[in-house]
Amino acid sequence: MIKKLSLISLFTLLPASFYFAQTTVYAYVKDGEGKPIENATIGLGQSADDVKADKIGYFQFVDVKPGHYQITVSRQSFETKLIEFDVAADEKRKDLGVISLGVTANPNAGVMVIDDSANDSSEGGSSMQPTVGLLSSGRDTFQNVTAFELGAYWFRPRGVENRYEDVLFNGISMSKGDDGKVDFSNWGGLNDVTRYPYESVDNITPSEYSFGNLGGVVYYNTRASSYRKQTSLAYSFTNRSYFHRAMATYSSGLSKKGWAFTFSASRRWADEGVIKGTYQDAYGYFGAIEKQFSSRHAINITAFGAPTYRASNSPNTQEVYDLMGKDYNSYWGWQDGEKRNSRIRKVFEPVFMITDYLKIGKSSNWNNTLSYQFGRDGRSRLDWFHAADPNPTYYRNLPSYLMSVGASQSDIDANTNAWQNDQNVSQINWNNLYNANYVNRYDMAGKEQAAIYTIVEDVNKDKTINFVSHFDTKLASNWKLNLNFSYQNLKSDNFREMKDLLGGLYGTNLNAFGNDQPYDLDNPNAKIKVGDRTQYSYDLLRNQYSFNASTEIDLPKWNVVGSIFTSFADSQRDGKFRHHYYPGSKGKSDIYNSFDAGIKGKVTYKINGKNFIVYNGAFFSLAPTLNEIFINPRVSNMITPNVENQIINSNDLSYVLRGQTLKIRLSGYYTTINNATEISRYYADISSSVVDQGNALVAEILSGVNKSYKGLELGAEVKITPTLSATAVGSYGDYRITNNPRVLTADDTTVKNYGNPIRDFGIANIKDYKIAGTPQKAYSVGLRYNSPKYWWIGATANYLQDQYLDFSALNKTPTLYTDPTGHLYPGVTPENLALITDQKKFDDQFMLNANAGKSFMFGKYRMGLSLSVNNILNNRNYVTGGFEQGRSVNFPEAFADAQRDKPLFGPKLWYDRGTTFFANVYLRF
Repeated sequence: MIKKLSLISLFTLLPASFYFAQTTVYAYVKDGEGKPIENATIGLGQSADDVKADKIGYFQFVDVKPGHYQITVSRQSFETKLIEFDVAADEKRKDLGVISLGVTANPNAGVMVIDDSANDSSEGGSSMQPTVGLLSSGRDTFQNVTAFELGAYWFRPRGVENRYEDVLFNGISMSKGDDGKVDFSNWGGLNDVTRYPYESVDNITPSEYSFGNLGGVVYYNTRASSYRKQTSLAYSFTNRSYFHRAMATYSSGLSKKGWAFTFSASRRWADEGVIKGTYQDAYGYFGAIEKQFSSRHAINITAFGAPTYRASNSPNTQEVYDLMGKDYNSYWGWQDGEKRNSRIRKVFEPVFMITDYLKIGKSSNWNNTLSYQFGRDGRSRLDWFHAADPNPTYYRNLPSYLMSVGASQSDIDANTNAWQNDQNVSQINWNNLYNANYVNRYDMAGKEQAAIYTIVEDVNKDKTINFVSHFDTKLASNWKLNLNFSYQNLKSDNFREMKDLLGGLYGTNLNAFGNDQPYDLDNPNAKIKVGDRTQYSYDLLRNQYSFNASTEIDLPKWNVVGSIFTSFADSQRDGKFRHHYYPGSKGKSDIYNSFDAGIKGKVTYKINGKNFIVYNGAFFSLAPTLNEIFINPRVSNMITPNVENQIINSNDLSYVLRGQTLKIRLSGYYTTINNATEISRYYADISSSVVDQGNALVAEILSGVNKSYKGLELGAEVKITPTLSATAVGSYGDYRITNNPRVLTADDTTVKNYGNPIRDFGIANIKDYKIAGTPQKAYSVGLRYNSPKYWWIGATANYLQDQYLDFSALNKTPTLYTDPTGHLYPGVTPENLALITDQKKFDDQFMLNANAGKSFMFGKYRMGLSLSVNNILNNRNYVTGGFEQGRSVNFPEAFADAQRDKPLFGPKLWYDRGTTFFANVYLRF
């Protein structure tokens, strides 16, 4: 569970030097059993300094001027309280009594939301937490609902993709160098130690620890002493990508000798998930050991990893779903009485860190982290050599193909019946693949022959060294400065490996679609055995240096934050094979250098203690990822033509009301991304104005793409009674392409015919096409009852609108409707073109969720039960994602296919899995 920062009580702060009265305000913080809560954070709305509760839960503020005040009291694993009080002119001491914090009663506690999913600071940590007031005031309603309710249906706030998010562990970025995305599976199952980020800022709000991106920054501090002293055991039962999860966590707290230990381990597994033929076995481990040498110096060692073995499920055309149902998965088949999946992801990329915490003087901190991450991420698939495609959903295997070639109705009916009743037809026939290899082992003369069918694995082995340095200091009681420096060295080893010969003697390293020429000219007659590299092998190398400075000033009516950054990176490919089409592919490519810079700002105007106006603005560049720099790194050193840095301009304006009864945030935002480069790869039938190209595997390059993201967000929460609350969330977005970018392709056929893989197809007419992958509009209303006796029940109704199909740009160019001589194909009209090119919009959908839970105390033991259910109405019509097949890029074929009731190359889709539940039980002591 990610605890989001709000945007409020930070901006209620005034310098303590403004107050000269001698009133002391004090209280004790305790839990439901009356035990002191040490290190609770108390933020006074009219002070720039927060205080911590001591070992007996005591805290105080001195020199408080007469007036009306509010404080927020928070502690990791406990609910947050907002307390209001008055100080009279003649009061010397103000006793607030005992402030009791209940344990967090969250129905999502322990649920990993990302994937299928340290508010404490101690000595040496940040001495001034600019956002702690808002963090303590409670998670922003909009972010809470979008994460736990709408997020279950692939809703992305503001349309922002994973690429634009930042997740940091002790300052180390978890974004991957190849595509810039965060791979949450690297710490999958470690919910106990990642439930409470040390800092979490949304969207373009500046962060203390990084410049950030469009999607915000989540910062985890894995300092062992920051975790609450306890032992936690948990078991979960669900029907999602796994069925069972067991988790255990132990935190020792800080000993008198300055040692602290935190360890956590988990396992998630299922023999078969909700989708047929999927299974999973995933582990997670975490360890943090801290030694405090003094109140000013500590060292923490962290190690974590998540070995994961997971089978995948296929996207399918609507024809296939109509035949087999929405749980159909084409990636598996029966072998020896067991379901075997051909698409397995096996990943294990452990991380090791050492962090040095140093407090300098009274108001400065200097933290340094060195990390090393390595491991292997492998994804398997079926491969074949001079043989038929073994995929059951290959278009020639379906009834629609028989219809297209004029087969008799009896043949079509027989094929349909076989699909629905014979799993040797509808699933991978492993026996046939083995038999084909056995028959082909030797030729007529007894000479060994290569396997026809094999399992190969695309492997990525990264070795990443990171160093980050964070320095913060108070320049005045209300003025803070943060400095961040980071360096990353990446060596990414990428190759295809022979995984299983399926009964064959060996595999070849020859290109069956390239006249059987070798993928490696230096070793043309290689016999590939299990564990050998085949088809491609190369390294991607990158060095990156970044610097960020930010500052924050708190004034009586204003809060101002500014942040700047600059970075430099050099990127290079080092090929290990000499490809037959690209003899220069072996060895190192030219170095691609990129420079980035940017500025962010946040200005908050405090209308009064409860009402705020907040503006955020950002303007920065974003260097291309390695996958964008190298157009086809598997076979070539070529750098993508016209690749440039993205230019991002983003602004938002919010009104925030934070009352005890009513909380509201209303935001408007507008973001533009210019000069983006997008590369996709698929099989196409391209007709050239010069020569009929035939079929080819193409890399499609969209160059100079401009996008806009604009919309409104509303999040409201009202306490109807002390125990009953209601929430309402609305997101009204419009995300679209704003220009007609140029389309280039690279494919081997073009190399063969022209000697140059790049072809320019001109302008794609995609202006105003919508960004796919998320509903652009979403609404949610909910009710929740929290009993004083530690049980709760809640329900939300969710409505999702404007989900669009991802499109292929190549068939939006003139190539679609002009023949090889450059003339229009017969029958080309605006109406007929629209039938092919109009972007598909999916139907609106309604989803109902509910959750309930109860916690118990048995002496020093606390036990909790929770149950959450998504999509109670079992709506199976919601398309969570999909894409056009770019197969037919000539008008006659594309138009004929579009007119069929069952197109041969209809879009590939994923559907929602229907009703899912997550039941969790934990024991803590």
